[in-house]
Amino acid sequence: MSNAATRTAGPDHLWSVDEHLEDILTTVRPLEPIELQLLDAQGCVLVDDVTVPLSLPPFDNSSMDGYAVRVADVAGASEEFPAVLEVVGDVAAGAAELTPVGPGQAARIMTGAPLPPGAEAVVPVEWTDGGLGEGPVAGMRARSLTPEGAEGHVRVHRPAEARAHVRARGSDVKAGDLALEAGTVLGPPQIALLAAIGRGTARVRPRPRVVVVSTGSELVQPGEALGSGQIYDSNSFALTAAARDAGAIAYRVGAVVDDAETLRATIEDQLVRADLLVTTGGVSVGAYDVVKEALAHVGDEDEPGSGIDFRKLAMQPGKPQGFGAIGPDHTPLLALPGNPVSSYVSFELFVRPAIRTLMGLEDVHRPRTTATLRADKALSSPKGRRQFLRGAYADGEVTAVGGAGSHLVAALAHADALIVVPEDAESVEPGTDVEVVLLGQEAVPLG
Repeated sequence: MSNAATRTAGPDHLWSVDEHLEDILTTVRPLEPIELQLLDAQGCVLVDDVTVPLSLPPFDNSSMDGYAVRVADVAGASEEFPAVLEVVGDVAAGAAELTPVGPGQAARIMTGAPLPPGAEAVVPVEWTDGGLGEGPVAGMRARSLTPEGAEGHVRVHRPAEARAHVRARGSDVKAGDLALEAGTVLGPPQIALLAAIGRGTARVRPRPRVVVVSTGSELVQPGEALGSGQIYDSNSFALTAAARDAGAIAYRVGAVVDDAETLRATIEDQLVRADLLVTTGGVSVGAYDVVKEALAHVGDEDEPGSGIDFRKLAMQPGKPQGFGAIGPDHTPLLALPGNPVSSYVSFELFVRPAIRTLMGLEDVHRPRTTATLRADKALSSPKGRRQFLRGAYADGEVTAVGGAGSHLVAALAHADALIVVPEDAESVEPGTDVEVVLLGQEAVPLG
């Protein structure tokens, strides 16, 4: 794993958001393809084009429960003057041996059953007397109850055109057609198509395994009692959920105390199940910022390309960030700030695209749009920083939700967008068009 940008930037370099993101996306590489059983491939990205080996449906079949007939035999049929046909047998779905339908004959046929030789159309059972010798019926009796229903005569009360209620062979897809393109995310409809054309496996890039580690001696597991000076660990839950939402298989590690050796050992233990590691907290300049202490000197001459670079970004929230690789396989690691909003915004901007890159997707970003700012007063922004404010977006308009504080997690829960204020703006007036990142929406349709 190469990290050329890290080596060329000095320790005092103030990274832009775009520089940091580019460093990540030029370093992280898609995972190697593997062959998976269909259900195991759900959510994965298809590596190769898939062509159709056989037409769907593979034979002409009925789209209704009714009777397979010849068109000439039911021409002019009505309730007053029904066409009376000899019933020569049943045709059920999956039938292998088909009784031909000759002049003056009909075969009782079920939905999905193959059209028997000689038949040209299907009349729904509701257009007939169901072989009972009375008026129109609402449906067929179960064969187990009336096996004689496949014999005798049936009265047909309406005419049928050629191919009526017949699903033609290849009307869905034809042999040789492109079923799915490489790069398709396999959702339920795509898996259904692969199964329908006889594919039991798919060659895909696997869903990345993401391990989330939060740090801080003050953190307590939700559900436990809080002591003095303690808070509940929300970041690890938020980021694990966000990683799963991005398409990853995510594992949450309970909060690690502010001890560098404990953190280093925890991360090393997690490497065996990680394609990407994410830490939250401990990346600023405080005396207890253990992520920097634990990882700043990871990597040595025996592992070129390893090492974590801690940097400052020209953004708010989320100024302190870390990125690099760790372990013998150079597993990428992103170190995020500990404040809840800083952590989540950083995930959306940097970690989510990294996960989508590992998956092999081409477009890895959330969709963006322009919206009109609705506010009671101008929004302020620090000069030289790209600010990301939480917002609620609807019908081309966006409203700021909560303040700019990076600890305001309650406001985050009501936001579905990020309002982007560029570095050269110190305020944004109401009615101004602003760039908006739409959260909760995919840049690539998932099925």
